[in-house]
Amino acid sequence: MDSVITDLDALNQKLAGSSIPKELLEKAQIRIDQLKKMTDSPTFLPEFDRLNKYIDWIISIPWGNATKDILDLVHAKEVLDSHHFGLDDIKDRVLEYISVMKLKKERPLKTGAANNRAPILCFVGLVGTGKTTIASSIAQSLDRKFARIPFGGMEDPLDLRGLSRMHPEAEPGKVIKALVSAGSFNPVILLDEIDRVTEKGRSSVMGVLVELLDPEQNHSFTDYYLDYPVDLSSVLFVATANNTHSIATAVMDRLEPILMPSYTDHEKIVIGQKYMLPKLLEQSGLTQGSFSIADDVWPLIVRPLGFDAGIRTLQRNIEGAVRKAARMIIEGKKQKVEVNSQNVKEFLPS
Repeated sequence: MDSVITDLDALNQKLAGSSIPKELLEKAQIRIDQLKKMTDSPTFLPEFDRLNKYIDWIISIPWGNATKDILDLVHAKEVLDSHHFGLDDIKDRVLEYISVMKLKKERPLKTGAANNRAPILCFVGLVGTGKTTIASSIAQSLDRKFARIPFGGMEDPLDLRGLSRMHPEAEPGKVIKALVSAGSFNPVILLDEIDRVTEKGRSSVMGVLVELLDPEQNHSFTDYYLDYPVDLSSVLFVATANNTHSIATAVMDRLEPILMPSYTDHEKIVIGQKYMLPKLLEQSGLTQGSFSIADDVWPLIVRPLGFDAGIRTLQRNIEGAVRKAARMIIEGKKQKVEVNSQNVKEFLPS
């Protein structure tokens, strides 16, 4: 009996050291008090485990913890340029978006005015055109935390909204989990591939999306597991899609689609030389002097099997070449590897 009371007191201590809202704190404490009256019940242990898990979740949410925005266009442009070659129109639109954020912060509108009605940026394009990485760069340019919610194959709105604690395996939904993962109440949350939800769950998932993206509703988003409204108005949502045909009209009304262009061969070569290869060499442990690719070989690496709108094939080709070079060096066959017109076929996929 004493150990049971000690365990329940430990739950109270967890709550005491947290920053959860007062109302939610009181609800959890009432539940602990109720459990104290059930110590002789055969359902005590399952209920204790359920409540312990619930308290662990609510104290892991970063209540009131927010990062300070860097609303500096020079800094933002440096971050965007360091991660992305070209895409000038896209970068200009992102800088305009940050400019509006800065103005709204410096000159807040009157109460009741449409202060937070800016459309959510939605990057639309083929696979590998940089949609996800541009969203990550936005977070870095603002000095905000970043979290991603994948929508591919999603068919149940409870994936976003969480499952009621009445269910044994209940957990919060992906929105709350994104806040926990980010450790901040104002992260950039990427809603990735929102067009790829299943046909079966499309209408219900889109309904939750409307609530997330609508400033009139997202200040009190209710996760069924928490059973408590969470203010998402400080979150900067960014979306991606391969196309917009299957996105609900109500969701599109809250989005600003931005078309991600396909990369030209020249752009891919520059990306491969200046962005991908140095990063992949560092990740593999190779030095700049131990591996190189001749200039006349890059067109073959960019397009070994025909046209590709994105850069994933390019990345896979460079990764494969770097791995083969690393093996040659480890096996003592070579101390320095150059991919040139004579040996390029050894390094490219057949």
